[in-house]
Amino acid sequence: MRLRSSAPFSALFFALLLALFSVLSCSADIPAGENKPAGVRNIILLIGDGMGPAQFGLLESYARRAPNSIYQGRPTAVSQLMQQGKVLLSDTGPHDVLVTDSACSATQLAIGEASGSEMIGLNARGDRVETILQKAKRAGMRTGLVSDTRITHATPAAFAAHQPHRRFENEIAADLLTTAPDLMLSGGLRYFLPQDAANISTEQQKKISAAQLTLKSKRTDQRNLLSKAQQQGYALAFSRDQLAQQQHLPVLGLFASSAMDDAIYARQNPASAQPDLNELTRKALQLLGASEHGFFLMVEGGQIDWAGHNNDAGALLHELLRFDAAIQEVVNWAADRDDTLVVLTADHETGGFGFSYSAHDVPAARTLPGNGMRGQAFAPNYNFAPLSLLDRLYAQKKGYYRLWADASTDASSDGNKGLPTADSLMAEVNAALDFPFSRTQAERVLRRDPNPHFDPQTDDPAGATQPHIEDFSDFYVYREERYLNALARELASAQSVVWSTGTHTAAPVPVVISGPEPILQNFQGFTQHAKLGHQLKALIKTD
Repeated sequence: MRLRSSAPFSALFFALLLALFSVLSCSADIPAGENKPAGVRNIILLIGDGMGPAQFGLLESYARRAPNSIYQGRPTAVSQLMQQGKVLLSDTGPHDVLVTDSACSATQLAIGEASGSEMIGLNARGDRVETILQKAKRAGMRTGLVSDTRITHATPAAFAAHQPHRRFENEIAADLLTTAPDLMLSGGLRYFLPQDAANISTEQQKKISAAQLTLKSKRTDQRNLLSKAQQQGYALAFSRDQLAQQQHLPVLGLFASSAMDDAIYARQNPASAQPDLNELTRKALQLLGASEHGFFLMVEGGQIDWAGHNNDAGALLHELLRFDAAIQEVVNWAADRDDTLVVLTADHETGGFGFSYSAHDVPAARTLPGNGMRGQAFAPNYNFAPLSLLDRLYAQKKGYYRLWADASTDASSDGNKGLPTADSLMAEVNAALDFPFSRTQAERVLRRDPNPHFDPQTDDPAGATQPHIEDFSDFYVYREERYLNALARELASAQSVVWSTGTHTAAPVPVVISGPEPILQNFQGFTQHAKLGHQLKALIKTD
């Protein structure tokens, strides 16, 4: 009887328990910021384009373990953020496919909804959606975009433009001025100049000439977006010195015709007229930080991705170091503040990068003094990659893209005008890298195959052949960059580096969040970029 009489109570108890569990489970999915704690005044979003878990690992391995690390025992800015906050993993893909591109992924972070491949500022249905930057402006906050690529490129564009495809950079440039962030610092001048660029004002010509930039336009119309920007109150800057003079917002800084200099070139040319990414970030914080109502700032380390596409391990390390220097500016600025949320993540991983042990150049056996060796030599079966490789990667003097261009100057292979010769390529690689490169390797890099997509009726005859890729050729979609991928394959054994693709992977990316503890509690576990974007966007209140 007791069992029988307790059955209704047990059923009721478990029903209540299940209901409570359901409420708790649902509440865990409520986006952060719906009940926003007071105190979040500034949001700084740092995006390492192409910076997956292995890229995070390369940065930390170099900083902590390279025999001659430039960090000399101090922590990276990335690890400082990790110590201050918390670390999550995020799925970067859109709702309908596994792998994303920068436009889609950055859009998902910007609008807080699923987007489609290569879209800018649109959701998966193709609708325009207010971005976090636009919402911040509506809330009275200052806003800024900083990138070391160009301001019309996919990642910065996703926060202030709405276009069906990322390739519409002329239209994106116009959108940027419609949205009108208070600060835009990057490359991309050619999208703001009219088709007849020589007809811009004398004042504009003088400033551009003083910055050692050329008057090249990519526009197909006569719109002078520099003049439009000035009419909207923007001060223009085209060089480090011109940027340093700016003390008030709004500011439009365009420091290259297309992309800004790569990190290796910037390191070797510190007196260049072009500011580096950490300088852009410092200036952005100085100008935006004076706002009474807080600010939203997105900073992109965009050429991490490009090094990954080129499978260029040395350039990848330098791009990570450049981005870490920019992150350090943010860490220093936000130190001891309780009103600022800093979020570091990536839009995706690029290249499938990793160090790997191999049968190449297996180290010789040696004697160890320990008493556990029992008279046996220490003799690994494989090469597990010595730490000295990290210093050798840092010693690289040119990125593959610049190296290839220099090897191609006044050189051509038989039947392939404009390409390096085997001798010129061998000479450039050996001058720029601390990894010996033979003429036989150069000849293999220069191999070409018939192009199965070539149409003799409509295509340029130069496209009848394409660079040879030994395997997985469908994953090397940028035809001219295939040479750089082939070069990377030839250097792979000596560098103990493997690459799985010339494009992106679906690897989940880290999310590092630092800021007020009540806010951090809303971010946990394995997340997704659209959800992360929704959470960040919800932190901005407009009422």
